[in-house]
Amino acid sequence: MGKILFRANPEPTLGIELELGLVDAQTMALTSGVQQVLDRVPPEMAGNVKPELMQSCVEINTGICRTVAEAEADLRAKLTAVEQIADSLGMRLWWGGTHPFSLWREQKVTPNERYLRLVELLQEMARRLVTFGLHIHVAVDSGDKAVMICDRIMQHLPTLLALSCSSPFWEAHDSGLASHRSKIMEGLPTAGLPTLMRNWSEYVWLVNHLVETGFIDTIREIWWDVRPHHNFGTVEVRVFDMPGNLEDSLTIAALVQCLVKALSDLIDEGAYQHDCHPMMVRQNKWRACRFGIEAELVDSFTYEVHPVRQIVENLVGRLRPTADELGCRNYLERVLEITARPSWAARQTQLLEETGSPQEVVRRLSQQARVSPPPQTPAGPKR
Repeated sequence: MGKILFRANPEPTLGIELELGLVDAQTMALTSGVQQVLDRVPPEMAGNVKPELMQSCVEINTGICRTVAEAEADLRAKLTAVEQIADSLGMRLWWGGTHPFSLWREQKVTPNERYLRLVELLQEMARRLVTFGLHIHVAVDSGDKAVMICDRIMQHLPTLLALSCSSPFWEAHDSGLASHRSKIMEGLPTAGLPTLMRNWSEYVWLVNHLVETGFIDTIREIWWDVRPHHNFGTVEVRVFDMPGNLEDSLTIAALVQCLVKALSDLIDEGAYQHDCHPMMVRQNKWRACRFGIEAELVDSFTYEVHPVRQIVENLVGRLRPTADELGCRNYLERVLEITARPSWAARQTQLLEETGSPQEVVRRLSQQARVSPPPQTPAGPKR
């Protein structure tokens, strides 16, 4: 593959990618309707509304945004358009890391050459990827810094995952995990926690080695929980389940933008890199995956165990000055609201207990997540 150039950015701009499920408006089951949606997307949005591996998923991306508020306006416009298209086709959008009852064996792969090659290579591990995630890009000013931030942010990944957990169900049963999606993703050979790297040169060497030895075809087949993105010039954080609505997605994006900016500033100031043992991060990720915001995580400095809520409160406190610089203080403060209420995983399981119907879980949460008014129900016959 050779030389890989990192497209440096002078400002910590933001990009957000949403992976949303497409469900039938009557049965609430996943439906392979992405091409029908794409055929109706306005031309000006075509580059930001895309297919994913499975035809029951649609990806909606922002452009390059300077602030979280700008990203919100961008996503609301695109979501409104996609919701209206889905409504016209008898579909709804599902916000969650996995679907409560649809089976992976019944989903259709998008007939795209790259996706078909992946399925041929990865077999069942690819076919099981009926999952939906949130990806957040924050621009940085060099490839070396991108790699260094990936290293420094690793100890925070379990906390970030805990805030988004929304996938308790798998194959129509309660898995007992707050984020079953995380375990599905870890089945891929280049997913999960990244390897430790010291600089851009080591990252380029690793990518070239993987390509030259035939382990991957392209750099796009590295799906770590956090990775440098050379084309965009960003650090891309990918550890998240798809939260249950746009508001929480934006809140988490603000936290990530602040965290990346704060780490970047520390690097510029010459801060010492505290080594965090990879096993500790892996242990904490498991705790977050199992218990979500109810988890207790091990502090990599003191080795003491603290509740996620306390860790988040401390993190928000440290990041407030950065949030003021970035103009996202109101979004950052909402992180504390996420930890003060039941997680999306808990809400799904509670709704199932209340209603006894996985279809009703999808129906209610899909309705609540809308950013545009629901379609009008036709009036019944007059008596």
